[in-house]
Amino acid sequence: MSETIAEMVLPGTYIEVRAEGLIGVSGISTGNIAVVGTANRGPLGQVVVLGSYGEALETFGAYDRWNPAAATPPLTLTRTLEQIFKGGGSSVYAVRVANLPPATEMASTTWAVSSAGGAIFDLVARTPGTWADAIVAEVTAPAGEPQVLELTLGRLKERFEGANAGAIADQVNERSRLVTADGLDPADRADELTAVAAPTAGGPNGAAATSTEIATGLALLESEPINILAIGGLDANTIGATVLAHLEATENAGRERIAVLGASTDTPADIITNDVAAGSSPRLVLVAPGVVADDAARVGEADKRVKLTGPYAAGLVAGRLSTLAPHVSLTNKAVAADGLTTYYTRAQQKQLLLNQVFVLFSNLGIRALKGITTDTGAFRQISVRRIVDYAKTGVRIGSNPYIGRLNNSRVRSALKATLDGFLSSMVLAEMLTAYTLDVSATRRQEIAGEAVVTMTLQPTFSIDYIRVIMNLE
Repeated sequence: MSETIAEMVLPGTYIEVRAEGLIGVSGISTGNIAVVGTANRGPLGQVVVLGSYGEALETFGAYDRWNPAAATPPLTLTRTLEQIFKGGGSSVYAVRVANLPPATEMASTTWAVSSAGGAIFDLVARTPGTWADAIVAEVTAPAGEPQVLELTLGRLKERFEGANAGAIADQVNERSRLVTADGLDPADRADELTAVAAPTAGGPNGAAATSTEIATGLALLESEPINILAIGGLDANTIGATVLAHLEATENAGRERIAVLGASTDTPADIITNDVAAGSSPRLVLVAPGVVADDAARVGEADKRVKLTGPYAAGLVAGRLSTLAPHVSLTNKAVAADGLTTYYTRAQQKQLLLNQVFVLFSNLGIRALKGITTDTGAFRQISVRRIVDYAKTGVRIGSNPYIGRLNNSRVRSALKATLDGFLSSMVLAEMLTAYTLDVSATRRQEIAGEAVVTMTLQPTFSIDYIRVIMNLE
């Protein structure tokens, strides 16, 4: 479509602006992370975008004490988010899921607030789960002074003053970050509050999430602009098939992403037998071993260090991967781990690398040995997979404004110029060493409104190993 200025500027001269020449490729996200897991707080079955670990705590609550041997498995979402942000993540799409008994809904903690005539309304925690069981609610009514409702959760305190129940309930609904006031009859708004009953507990938290619940959470993320995926607490052997199905579905829908999963054990032979055998994919990264980290739930204890399993190491790696440009390899990059649960020998490292396992090792800190996927074909390196995904996304973005325009040689030439400019920028950024590009259409395709974009990409290959020979005399 062109814009024509009909006013004559110079005798016999008119100006015509063809909008196709102004089309370019806008910014492309490369570090958006998604995570699915269990928590004791926060909206259930909704995508929440987080920008910091503080937001994660505010939204999904603190994690429980680390005890993987307990009958009820530990909550996974907040602890995984801790590792993601520790690794450098900055934009995270989180989904809380829960494994609940049939016909059971997760309850929110509730307090009955009474006047002299009995209960008149309820305080209900803003999100379901056990987090609000720790809230202390008190009503005081000093003689000759306004009534006061106080809510305390750790260091957070909320205070509401009013002449009657209606005024306090309105303030709670307007300002409280913890609860809402529900069920107040208009006839009771003028009553004076006298007490708050003991709470009815919230929950259950549904901590024992399975692949079924994870699949439900992943379905919510299919349409989101995700680049990297992590699963809270569940290893590749348990969740690998579900994640691979999600990766295939999103790739077919033009929403490419890479999943970073943890191994089910630190033992190399078992990793190869169980986790590697669970599936190979150019979009799957398998991380081993686990990492050592501080457990914030161990309040007052001298030693807070715990050994976290592979899935939490995967969260740390996912956060680190999000900080790198697509063409920058994770090989030999430092990760912010305090330690490893196992330190592999050279022979064990070689055994795992030959089976396409992403190995963490100790060398001037904790580092990634080699940035590889589980693929045994052309996309062994994570950086190569990300470069190609980046190019595909850019071509989609650059082509989209041309849909609905004339399908003639002029417009196709403009489309090629747009895409050529984008791919040239990738060469300048050292993502590609070279490329070929062609935009074509047969007469039948012109009539049908179709154009074919053909690309051949030559991604930049990172230097994984450098051999140094020194002759000293």
